[in-house]
Amino acid sequence: MSKEHPSGRPQGGIYLDYQATTPTDRRVVEAMLPWFTERFGNPHSDAHAYGWQAEDAVEQARKEVAASLKADAREIVFTSGATESNNLAIKGAARFRRTHEGRNGVVTLATEHKCVLESARALAKDGFEVTILPVRSDGLVDLERMRAALDERTAIVSVMGVNNEVGVIQPIAAIAEQVRAAGAWLHVDAAQAVGKIPLDVGTLGIDLLSLSGHKLYGPKGVGALYVRRRPRVRLEPLFDGGGQERGLRSGTLPTPLCVGLGLACRLATDEMAEESARLAGLRQIFLDRIETKLGPVTINGSLEARVPGNLNLRFPDAPAHKVIDAAGGLAISTGSACSSAAVEPSYVLRALGLSDEEAACSLRIAFGRMTTTEEAIRGAELLAAAVIATRAQAAAAE
Repeated sequence: MSKEHPSGRPQGGIYLDYQATTPTDRRVVEAMLPWFTERFGNPHSDAHAYGWQAEDAVEQARKEVAASLKADAREIVFTSGATESNNLAIKGAARFRRTHEGRNGVVTLATEHKCVLESARALAKDGFEVTILPVRSDGLVDLERMRAALDERTAIVSVMGVNNEVGVIQPIAAIAEQVRAAGAWLHVDAAQAVGKIPLDVGTLGIDLLSLSGHKLYGPKGVGALYVRRRPRVRLEPLFDGGGQERGLRSGTLPTPLCVGLGLACRLATDEMAEESARLAGLRQIFLDRIETKLGPVTINGSLEARVPGNLNLRFPDAPAHKVIDAAGGLAISTGSACSSAAVEPSYVLRALGLSDEEAACSLRIAFGRMTTTEEAIRGAELLAAAVIATRAQAAAAE
């Protein structure tokens, strides 16, 4: 089990936490390396070949990111990651539309990423009317509630394409139809969606879309925001500077990271169909082995409307943190790595209607590009043994 995978999987243990982060694909690393050393020019330097070379590389990466969304390269703004992109999209759109159109409403879902919810709450403190909608018990949006929440005052609606904890895929096209009818703009946090499901921003009716490199086998510290050009979406920037990225995101672009993000997007898109089928197979192998050991288990969220690499399982009478401790060598999690400092049960699972106790006994398992069949089988055995041991320990203590 400790042998290094040819694509670059870390040695030792079994990593099944691919929604928290992914290893950078070795092909991506190799493409990035020259831009740290021999080709180190500033892409904004237009007086010499070093700058021109870097600029060409950044623009090629921009095209590759755009192609993964079926967008125009001019619609891609590089950022430091999805958190920055989400903040820029939500705050930038809301502030622009209130100033220029008098629209003062922000609508989102209770299961969104923390950075989306906190952006909305920050806007509420600034006088915006913020609506945080509940979801159905399967984790999907209630379209009737969404329709009722939208009116001529709504500026921006933000909905995650794929949930980072339960992996459910929201019906973006149906949401977009309602948003467009109200004259609002739709922002999609697609950090967990790019490379996992087909995305066509035009067909889906998306106005703004965020993505992050480290969720799709690219480097950490880089992401992008899609900003529709026609009809044009306008944003107020978050900070001031030299006016790079069409004035929306000032600062010197990190050429190596942009190159890595571009290639990561291209690889994920090119390999999506084959990888999706493989991950669905691994998930079923894992689930079958777990149920062989433990009997039927409860899956949190819709299994049908879900990306193939995700499972969120509930194990009654087995607190998740104790199961993780007992499953030595198995890297799994209770939910979002971005809110891991919180000790309380997952707010996403509670939004699905789970009690605190049920949420505290739930675990996220996420398979990825480097996961092997052997790891899926062994991971299920380790998890099942940890659940059994945790339950036995609890029973002995009574």
